[in-house]
Amino acid sequence: MQIARTVATRATCPRASVGALLVRDHRILTTGYNGAPRHTSHCADAGCEIVNDHCVRAVHAEANAIVQGALHGVGLSGATAYCTHQPCINCAKLFISAGVVRIVFGDAYLDPFAERLLSEAGVKLERCDVLQAAGAP
Repeated sequence: MQIARTVATRATCPRASVGALLVRDHRILTTGYNGAPRHTSHCADAGCEIVNDHCVRAVHAEANAIVQGALHGVGLSGATAYCTHQPCINCAKLFISAGVVRIVFGDAYLDPFAERLLSEAGVKLERCDVLQAAGAP
């Protein structure tokens, strides 16, 4: 989880710093952070584009981690995702479709439908207190 938090520091959307990494067999496969698509202006430079209280310029960290797998030919089936935040419904669906089998997250983003869909797909969803995981008192 600490690595996910470190990856989040690269986020280019000022509304949230979110990080994700995909791991299998104790090896990091991909990482992702929230920010604008390749070859487009970052929110930090061009400003956020807000629609329905969401920045539509930024790609979610979880989606970027999956895209990195596609760009570099890294299969993600059987992977565990470590995310700073609980995935939204769209990222949950991407994880399911990519073959992710477990998601460990830090901050809650309550979405009952996403939780139900992950459960239906057999994807384990676990909350992890980052400070506790790091051994802090």
